[in-house]
Amino acid sequence: MFEQVKFDENGLVPCVAQDFASGEVLTLAYMNEESLQLTAETGEVHFYSRSRERIWRKGEESGNVLKVQQLRYDCDGDALLALVDPAGPACHTGERSCFYRELGEGERAPLAHEALPTLERTLRSRAAERPEGSYTTQLLGDPKLLGEKVEEEAEEVVRAAREESDERVAEEAADLLYHLSVLLASREVAQAAAMEVLNGRRG
Repeated sequence: MFEQVKFDENGLVPCVAQDFASGEVLTLAYMNEESLQLTAETGEVHFYSRSRERIWRKGEESGNVLKVQQLRYDCDGDALLALVDPAGPACHTGERSCFYRELGEGERAPLAHEALPTLERTLRSRAAERPEGSYTTQLLGDPKLLGEKVEEEAEEVVRAAREESDERVAEEAADLLYHLSVLLASREVAQAAAMEVLNGRRG
């Protein structure tokens, strides 16, 4: 079944786990043929721990399992990519990703592709907790206001594109993306659902 995969001299192959919906890289660990087989059979990522010298199901202690959506291998067949739906933080430290530190001084700068997934997680938290005084909470509790704000921000993007600088277009687009994201959250529609529609229109 795994003839395309080239295991190293120790019978291992590195596997990167990536969030299926957001594209965020979560962790890197190793698999042997048995753990890869278990991953394929169970739909949950199993790794081989080199330090413990045994197979372990990711999340077996924390509950933060990685549910497999796709398994891919690279052009040389010597590395795997597991596209997953994470049940919680992927890192044992409690961080969402194991790659939360940057080499050198200073804090890691946020990356552009992380903006919408991070916003979506924040909006889910606001929807669940409804903190008092939060603008997002106000929008979530008033569908009419939320709809009006989406319309207003869309008009402002168009106006900026017609009359203002590229910087202003980006600022107004950010406002629209925020309000549209709140609208999706209010309907419990994942951003990924809209992305899947876009994918379906390619051709």
